[in-house]
Amino acid sequence: MTTAITTDTSVFEKLESEVRMYCRTFPVVFERAKGALLHTDDGRAFIDFFCGAGSLNYGHNNDAVKQRVLDYLAADGVMHGLDMHTVAKREFLTRFNEVVLQPRGLDFKVQFTGPTGTDAVEAALKLARRATGRTGLTAFTGGYHGMSRGSLEITGSRRARRAGGVAGGDVTFVPFEDGPLGPFDSIDLIDRLWADPSSGTEPPAAVVVEPIQMEGGVYPAGPEWLRRLRAVTERYGVLLVLDEIQSGCGRTGTFFGFEESGIVPDIVTVSKSLSGYGLPLSLTLFRRELDLWQPGEHTGTFRGNQLAFVAATAACELWQQEAFLTGLRQNSARLDRFRAELGTLDPELVLRGRGMVLGIDTARAGGPDRAERVQRYAFDHGLIVERCGRHDEVLKVMPPLTIVPELLDEGLGILRDALRAG
Repeated sequence: MTTAITTDTSVFEKLESEVRMYCRTFPVVFERAKGALLHTDDGRAFIDFFCGAGSLNYGHNNDAVKQRVLDYLAADGVMHGLDMHTVAKREFLTRFNEVVLQPRGLDFKVQFTGPTGTDAVEAALKLARRATGRTGLTAFTGGYHGMSRGSLEITGSRRARRAGGVAGGDVTFVPFEDGPLGPFDSIDLIDRLWADPSSGTEPPAAVVVEPIQMEGGVYPAGPEWLRRLRAVTERYGVLLVLDEIQSGCGRTGTFFGFEESGIVPDIVTVSKSLSGYGLPLSLTLFRRELDLWQPGEHTGTFRGNQLAFVAATAACELWQQEAFLTGLRQNSARLDRFRAELGTLDPELVLRGRGMVLGIDTARAGGPDRAERVQRYAFDHGLIVERCGRHDEVLKVMPPLTIVPELLDEGLGILRDALRAG
């Protein structure tokens, strides 16, 4: 069953490139949004379990963030500032340090890298090579880090790499802790490769890892695995880069996905929901002693998104509000209960996740075709949910952290019905 398109999409089909993707899965024209709801131009409402691919963790048009943005616009605040000193940047850095870095014992410098997550990754790779004098990198199967050249080199997807014309000769891929082929002791493999002078593999500049692989199929890294990875990188003088672009800003229940492990990475990349409003903003965070840049060595016209600084400051302050933290805990617990319910509904489903992300893996329960049917049923009944994994066999459930319980239950009910029907 396909939802009929009743509004005009001809201009998109005529003028926009064939590269467009999400609009093919969700063939409607969206007009406005609030909280966890998306509204179309013909009056329909959809519950959003997609959240702009993780860019809208605090929901659409969050009131606290929106008011700060409106006030700044009304006051004719600076809108474009490159890397100049501004009040908006000063307030963001101050609040980010007070709310995020200091409470977690992270003595990091902050680099504003450009509008999107891949810019943060590119800066991290360049800095790691500068700091170590090495060129090699180690990455993990199933990992996704962006679509620019350096990020594609450490991204596992053959399709994405081929589209970018990337060979990745300086990158060694090893299996992630878990994946479609099952668990693997990748830390022992890394240790053996680096210890053996005849392995053909040099210790690299950095290991790049997501604390929870999102696009790869929602595979969380275990705390002990991350601790072992931190130990082996320290032993060989290799920098550990944590890609928190999609797992960060509360998606896993804590601000950073690596927090449960207790480790301190060398470099962390953050973007997507950092601004709290869908505005482009990305950071590369790194240990103070790694700040080896000379002025202007890594730059970008839109690295000083002032409006995003304003929104991000307001989003940081949400983490100081007990109502927000309580809601996050309660919503995470509800998603955990739903995970248990699905295990009873269909024992062949494999369920993975943490906090406010749940992966429903249909590989042994109908495969990609079933996942597509479930997604389509959900859409036809007013729910937006994304698919991920090697073959789009995993439903990636990502409600806003701030979703009200009634809408969360309604969306989970649609998803449950879709799985029954699919």
